[in-house]
Amino acid sequence: MSEISLLEHTFPTTTGEINLAQLDAEWLVIYFYPKDSTPGCTTQAVGFSCLKDQFDALNTTILGVSRDSVKAHQNFTEKQNLTINLISDKEEVLCKHFDVIKEKNMYG
Repeated sequence: MSEISLLEHTFPTTTGEINLAQLDAEWLVIYFYPKDSTPGCTTQAVGFSCLKDQFDALNTTILGVSRDSVKAHQNFTEKQNLTINLISDKEEVLCKHFDVIKEKNMYG
């Protein structure tokens, strides 16, 4: 997907639709994770949430991205008291653009 079409795309999030081109922050942190409510992913999301005020002070938006549904993201957000926004990338638009989906490879 080209840069132009990616910036024109709207993504569903825990707080509604978002268009990356329309964000007013100076900086953007996008992190990808495999699944809501797994131990590592929870640690990561809670960590970003704890630091959100510091990122806000730097005019930086944080967005977590996984292929989970918006409903799963909302449940995860509520259960963990997350303060960051999560994108549901069920169509894998962002995942493919950033080439983050890899074949699972355990133990080497």
